[in-house]
Amino acid sequence: MSRLRAAAARGLRRGSRRSRSGSAAPAVGGGGRGASFRREAPAPPPALHLFGDPAEVEALRGRLLAWYDRKRRDLPWRALAAAEPDADRRAYAVWVSEVMLQQTQVATVIDYYNRWMQKWPTLQALAAASLEEVNELWAGLGYYSRGKRLQEAARKVVSQLAGRVPRTAEDLQKQLPGVGRYTAGAIASISFGQATGVVDGNVIRVLCRLRCIGADSSSPAVIGRLWDMANALVDRSRPGDFNQALMELGATVCTPKAPLCGECPVRQHCRARCRKLLGKPTLVPDVEDCGVRDCPLCPPTTEPWDSSLGVTNFPRKAAKKQPRAERTATCVLERRGRLGAPEYLMVQRPSTGLLAGLWEFPSLPLAPGLQEEKQREAVADHLQAWTGQPVGAQSLCFVGEVVHVFSHIHQTYVVYSLTLDGDVALDPASSPSRWVTEEEFHASAVSTAMKKVLKARERQRREQSSHAQGSKRKRGTKLGAAGSSP
Repeated sequence: MSRLRAAAARGLRRGSRRSRSGSAAPAVGGGGRGASFRREAPAPPPALHLFGDPAEVEALRGRLLAWYDRKRRDLPWRALAAAEPDADRRAYAVWVSEVMLQQTQVATVIDYYNRWMQKWPTLQALAAASLEEVNELWAGLGYYSRGKRLQEAARKVVSQLAGRVPRTAEDLQKQLPGVGRYTAGAIASISFGQATGVVDGNVIRVLCRLRCIGADSSSPAVIGRLWDMANALVDRSRPGDFNQALMELGATVCTPKAPLCGECPVRQHCRARCRKLLGKPTLVPDVEDCGVRDCPLCPPTTEPWDSSLGVTNFPRKAAKKQPRAERTATCVLERRGRLGAPEYLMVQRPSTGLLAGLWEFPSLPLAPGLQEEKQREAVADHLQAWTGQPVGAQSLCFVGEVVHVFSHIHQTYVVYSLTLDGDVALDPASSPSRWVTEEEFHASAVSTAMKKVLKARERQRREQSSHAQGSKRKRGTKLGAAGSSP
């Protein structure tokens, strides 16, 4: 235990050192917020969780950057950023990629990014576009408010900042709507060379494993420490490459469930790996008792180290809140268009809230426990408001249920269909609405959930057609048999 106390004391002494500029050095992950309070600030965590040795920091930077130079993926936004001499266009190229990559996998983003940059290669081009165009291109990428906020910020840059993107992470976050701390750090470091760190999901995972941080990684206290650590580790000469290397490591090697520890360029610095290899080493304090009582970065005593998990003991997150369940009735209202092809009535959602500004089939939320008969009546009344003519509840054809899970909502769509005879004059006083062909539907700003709904209706139509053809064949067989008899 004396050795552990000594290690903790060394960590405390290192945490009190100051940087070259004279301010408190973040090099060991210290620097708690709330320094203006007169109460005693919490002690920094012990040495186990920190990067206290400058030589180790330099070695980690060198190994990580050398690995990135050899192994980095060839991605379109990296190529654009590297080749673009204009700082504002370079920042825009990075900015678009970072917004698209939030909560979305790289493989999904690549095609969207290429189409976006081809259509709007500059901030000025994006600022001149309509929100409808932005939503149409974004459709299927999810988290639709991201595209809207990106365009709002582009318009501000063009109209209020003379087309000049703010040069520092602090100004980016302060002046541009929708730009948070991570996006600001990524743009500033990659585009403008500011020596500032970034913390996203991949970086959280890497840092938590490197320093055995087992407390809830989504808690403000832990996130604050990780930002301190990222800002301290970032390479001053190549900040953009270092940040991308750290994220690349988490995306391709230090993965959530099956990390490739043998291929990790910084495995020598990983204390979670050391813990895995040595079990309960004597030279490195156990993560359960790192030398400080109630350490804010250790896992709770109720969740001890699980040797079967190895490095994937870290990071640990609080139990994810289950999405709330909702039910919505939606009706595929169709008519015969030119050449007999079906056309569908689409209505636009409000400009705020979930799926803001997107187009959908006429829909309405259903109260819990509502019986089918009442559901049909509610849908019929809702359709009458759109068509301006009575709609019988029994004329609705039940299609089925379609489930779509948003980040915080488990949505079940109860789908009906109704085919109208003749033309229908839409009420201009209602929300924007229009008739679209199937081709126009897929080119419109519609959510993935609505695409699922249309697929369910098309599947029902094929089944009905197959059933009708089967009935005709049976009738034809009977007539043929009767005609051949004497």
